[in-house]
Amino acid sequence: MSVRKRTWTTKGVEKSAWVVDYSDQHGKRRQKSFARKKEADAWAARAKTEVGDGLHVADSATVTIETAAKAWLQAVRRAGLEVGTVDQYERHSRLHIVPYLGARRLTEMTVPVVRAWQDQLRDAGRSSTTVRLATGSLGRILADAQDRGQVVRNAVREMARRPSSSARVEKRQKARLRYGVDIPSTDEIKAIVGAAAGRHRAIILTAAFAGLRASELFGLSWADIELDQARLHVRQRADRDRNIGPPKSSAGRRTIPLPPMVVTALRDWQPKCPKGDLDLAFPTTTGKVQGYHNFVRDGFAPTLIAAGVVKASGRQDSDGKAIVAPKYGMHAMRHWFASWCCNRRSDGGLELPPKAVQERLGHSTITLTMDVYGHLFPVQDEAEALAAAERAFLVDAT
Repeated sequence: MSVRKRTWTTKGVEKSAWVVDYSDQHGKRRQKSFARKKEADAWAARAKTEVGDGLHVADSATVTIETAAKAWLQAVRRAGLEVGTVDQYERHSRLHIVPYLGARRLTEMTVPVVRAWQDQLRDAGRSSTTVRLATGSLGRILADAQDRGQVVRNAVREMARRPSSSARVEKRQKARLRYGVDIPSTDEIKAIVGAAAGRHRAIILTAAFAGLRASELFGLSWADIELDQARLHVRQRADRDRNIGPPKSSAGRRTIPLPPMVVTALRDWQPKCPKGDLDLAFPTTTGKVQGYHNFVRDGFAPTLIAAGVVKASGRQDSDGKAIVAPKYGMHAMRHWFASWCCNRRSDGGLELPPKAVQERLGHSTITLTMDVYGHLFPVQDEAEALAAAERAFLVDAT
């Protein structure tokens, strides 16, 4: 493998470049040009290692990000992932990845290139969450291309191993969930429970005191509810296209105890529940799978408005009166359930240990539970803890 300077003349203008001559692991002669010797030397050193390991991929043997993204999305569809997940990946590719990186070859994807792309997204007004999710999709594209032998490096994975200072700042600045902003307060939950009525009362109480995801609520069947034992089992869910399938992960399969108020609401609702082939607990009026937006529009939002748990919508009616909107989305009920599990019994909570909270929420890892809800767990009074430790020490010392 050699690095040499090449000079030529084009239309009377002398030009030059640094060329790396080498043979790949298959013995094929190849070249790559660079504007500066420093870049050529660095690339040659890396390529020598890759060739020695039998992993090198030449530029002519790779594809562009756009082509790799199409291949990855096709593989994702064949894998049978949830429709909503596939749609999200397609949006990341169409809106955030291909317009900026589509023409680049996979071999050009380095950590500085990914960092520059992230900065472009931020400058274009993308939120930190969007940048993070799009970066995850880019990493999956590169990983898929690695499996196909089209690229050696996955710059996104390299970044994950040594997060940048900006990534660390974003992690530190990520806002914690707050009562009255992200999590309904206890008084707000009381008002919501008091306002919940009719065919929507049972599902709203189940959301608040069982913590099911919306898809799990809409996929819940009566066969999975044991009213005499005051518990329900999460064994299936309804996706965005209203298809019934298994939970998103094995951790999603779980058993949740029900408080008496929820059991009473379910007992009252069961004989009135529309019957259908799926035996769903919270179906449409014709017994079919309920849609998320329809339920929010017809049930959840009106209940919050009736309870006075509202915010200004920024709109006015024909008389010029301000129109209010529900203060929270459906997922806020799951946040409240998590907080109820974490809080002290003296504050009206269950005071469960973190592992038990993880299991009731159906999180795949305890890390996820603690990252989202760790600040809600009660903290022991440090002064009392120190005093207790001192007393124990003095007793043992005597």
